[in-house]
Amino acid sequence: MKKMSNIVFFGTEDFSLASLKALVEAGYSLCAVVTKPDTIRGRGGKLTPPAVKVYAEQMGIPVWQPSSIKDIIPLVKKLHSPVGILVSYGKIIPQSIIDLFTPGIINVHPSLLPKYRGPSPIEAAIVNRDGVTGVTLMQLSKAMDAGPIYTQVPYALDQTETKPELYQTLAQLGANLLVHKLPSILDGSLTPEPQVDTEATYCQLLTKDTNPLDLSKLTPGQAEATIRGHLGFPKTRVQIGKWTVIVTKAHVVMDQKTPLDLQCGNGAFLSIDELIAPTGRTISAEAFMRGYPL
Repeated sequence: MKKMSNIVFFGTEDFSLASLKALVEAGYSLCAVVTKPDTIRGRGGKLTPPAVKVYAEQMGIPVWQPSSIKDIIPLVKKLHSPVGILVSYGKIIPQSIIDLFTPGIINVHPSLLPKYRGPSPIEAAIVNRDGVTGVTLMQLSKAMDAGPIYTQVPYALDQTETKPELYQTLAQLGANLLVHKLPSILDGSLTPEPQVDTEATYCQLLTKDTNPLDLSKLTPGQAEATIRGHLGFPKTRVQIGKWTVIVTKAHVVMDQKTPLDLQCGNGAFLSIDELIAPTGRTISAEAFMRGYPL
């Protein structure tokens, strides 16, 4: 049985897909999915739709892809008491649109706010070697990630997580939390509490220029965590002899035994286990040393 048909879902990144699927599988009938326009990706320059668009079209849900988010205002105004849900949409939502929804727009954020407001909270938790992260269900505000909080769920970290793994885990954790708490939010029995702004911390926008690593300024543990936290994007580049490579897996050692044991700032070493060679192939450290003169 369909629970309601006036939900507008905002999402673009792969992280969004788990929540969208959870809503559909829980019996909610969405009236629209708002996502960013298709983008050109890959060496072939192929126009690629967001994953949420592909899924929405499979489910028969209308898709809105405005070039300007304000273009959806007339469409939302035609809906009766619309409910807005946003998960990794990728654009700032102005207050004029937030105010069109009751109760505002509900947002799934992958950190324990007010820690790690900003665009890279999952990466920051890994790189900073936090012992715990989590997801927050909050009410969207015009200030970035500063809205009041409905509820949070922590998730313990064991310092082996990679960015892709933690993205998938927190995406599903957030989806489960959203579906579990949405009825209480909509009937008013769960109300949000303000964040403590003085405790807020922020994370940076990651770009392809975030690396290469300066190992002289890092301990091996910090470097290894950065590799895990930046796996996939923005990647971790280091210089080995005359070669620039992308490191995908490494561990800490105290003594140098091979040219791929790289000295760090505290005198210990980052030992590379796996890397992407200049050819673009992912290979082991042993294969690299056989094929590339150091």
